[in-house]
Amino acid sequence: MKNKLYTAIGLMSGTSMDGVDVSLIRSDGINHFINILDEYFEYTESLHHQLVELRNLILNIDDLKQYTFQLKAIEREITLFHCKIVNKISSKYKDKIDFVGFHGQTIFHNPEKKISKQLGDGKLMSQLTKKKIIYDFRKKDLINKGQGAPLTPIFHNLLSKIINEKYLIELPICFLNIGGISNITKIIKNDENIEENLEAFDSGPGNCMIDDWVRKNSKYNFDENGSIAKSGKINQLILNQSIDNFNIDSFNKSLDVKDFNISFARGLSLEDGCATITNFTAYLISKGIEHANGSNDKPIKYLVCGGGRKNNFLIQSIEGYLINKKNISLSSIDNYNLDGDFIESQAFAYLAIRSFLNLPISYPKTTGCETPTLGGNLVENF
Repeated sequence: MKNKLYTAIGLMSGTSMDGVDVSLIRSDGINHFINILDEYFEYTESLHHQLVELRNLILNIDDLKQYTFQLKAIEREITLFHCKIVNKISSKYKDKIDFVGFHGQTIFHNPEKKISKQLGDGKLMSQLTKKKIIYDFRKKDLINKGQGAPLTPIFHNLLSKIINEKYLIELPICFLNIGGISNITKIIKNDENIEENLEAFDSGPGNCMIDDWVRKNSKYNFDENGSIAKSGKINQLILNQSIDNFNIDSFNKSLDVKDFNISFARGLSLEDGCATITNFTAYLISKGIEHANGSNDKPIKYLVCGGGRKNNFLIQSIEGYLINKKNISLSSIDNYNLDGDFIESQAFAYLAIRSFLNLPISYPKTTGCETPTLGGNLVENF
């Protein structure tokens, strides 16, 4: 007998703080997945600016208290923005929508203090959309001594089965997500022992340093296709010093955009700074890939998703650092009939369904939690 299928909206706003990725899916929360639609809704320039400025002010727990009024005000604005999206998607899809997976906008993440603050009022969203909302996905994992991230690996696990069946790609398969932060998921075997066959970790910066440099030194918000970096020249001295001075000695901690800064490139031109920072980012990602690969010498494919997959200079730089690793290949996930822009929003729709079914969304080898951990909180406020 087939498991019941649920319909869910997934809402994801990443560390770039530029807008909301939205997906509508049907799934049983286990093995079945049907993607219905994906859309992107851009924040207004004012909202984007407010978010970036406020995040820059929140450096510790005390700042969360100090800026309570500002946080509450912008949380309401963000929630209203997301509510309009949910209502618009609902009007397009006439059948019942069972849940909304509402990630919210991360403003502060410190797993050591067991705090990961996502702006978003689930109760208000439920009231305004007349939907069951599942939100605050990271709290239970943090309480269970996890890092609160990454949370998408369980969805990557499902996608690996679909890709394996359709394209006959042998496992292990790895997913390299390049958002603001980069993370890697490794699926070792295609069987039901998820806890043993699923591994994941944050691997370094993704787009965050590049975006920060471009925003501060030009009128643009990001380096489209890596064209700015490509037109510049890498400052090898600064790059080597930066690599020597920055050492990721462990991959068992989740990362935040505030863990990285671009001060080492101060004084360089827009183009040269972008080229140098992009190559530094590529180096750290390549180290993460090498860590995921371990002593494996079999061919292994890394499926690249997230906005960073479109940065050709970044991808080429990663491949340059891995040139001697003949068994590693990078391939855009779009080559497998999946849109790499919406993997995370699809994931949070899937996580919403798993949360309702009381199925784990994180595991000891994905977030470092002590035991497989359940998901977000359900609110029905209508």
